[in-house]
Amino acid sequence: MWLIGLALVGLLAITASAWPRVGLLARWRRLREARQRVLAEDALKHLHACEWRGHPATPDSLAGALRLPSRTAINLIARMEALGWLRSAADGLRLTPEGEQLALQVIRAHRLWERYLADEARMALTDVHAEAERREHAHSTEALQALADAMGHPVTDPHGDPIPTAQGQLARPVVQPVTAWPLNLPARIVHLEDEPQTVFAQIAAEGLRPGQVVRVLEANARRVILSDGERTHTLAPVVAANIFVRPEVRQVETPSARRLTALRRGQRAIVRELDESLQGFTRRRLLDLGLTPGTPITAELPSPFGDPVAYRVRGTLIALRRDQAESILITDHGADHD
Repeated sequence: MWLIGLALVGLLAITASAWPRVGLLARWRRLREARQRVLAEDALKHLHACEWRGHPATPDSLAGALRLPSRTAINLIARMEALGWLRSAADGLRLTPEGEQLALQVIRAHRLWERYLADEARMALTDVHAEAERREHAHSTEALQALADAMGHPVTDPHGDPIPTAQGQLARPVVQPVTAWPLNLPARIVHLEDEPQTVFAQIAAEGLRPGQVVRVLEANARRVILSDGERTHTLAPVVAANIFVRPEVRQVETPSARRLTALRRGQRAIVRELDESLQGFTRRRLLDLGLTPGTPITAELPSPFGDPVAYRVRGTLIALRRDQAESILITDHGADHD
């Protein structure tokens, strides 16, 4: 009997020593550490976003952005300051160089995931931000590099935001809101602000996207009317203000340069270029299929429902969805396409 008691005591001792590593307490500690890491990374993103817009963050802005009680936000700031990620200045909170690089890593993860979700997972553009928010924290440098490699190193996310490089460099495009753009002057959409969500949903519902060339037909206090050459889009000024553009140095479509979707069955053309709005896996896949500038392409067979359509490229039939074909610019066969 005493042997059984001794064995039980030994088992309890082993269990007690292992408990911090495998028990509920250890699991709770891991969850708490993960939660603190997510909060810190979200805080880094908030500070970077504020500095990007030209004004430092504050404890109140951080608490509001992360939906934290003031005391929790203050504790988070103190912890991040002790780690050397931020410093408190007279005009607010500032990232240190180390904090900025960590923020750019999280932003890179977020925007790469947005690109993947939009291009490969075919997720609705209105949903990719929230899903990328969930995925951005579970990443490693190696996994992100593999994702970027597979997508052909995209330079922007689906909203037009630049993706930081693996070296922590972030380009700042020169843009202005379409509400400030002159009438009837071609402009290329560069960025669509994805917050607030309700405003972005209206822009997405209109089918507007980065890379499109538009003209402002009318702009006043009541409405802004845009034309993409095929459709007109009537927006409230508060919605249009979330569309950012830059000058279009050349007319994308001319009588001899048009979209692949204009090609009818049996017609032949020459690939001129892939629209710069086409990024990620899709761009790389089309290039791998041979859709490079100067390549002849022939429209062959539409599907029973009209989408996708089969095209002959380099002796091979390939099927392209309408949205893919819309991103391929062509010239008439025999036309000058230099």
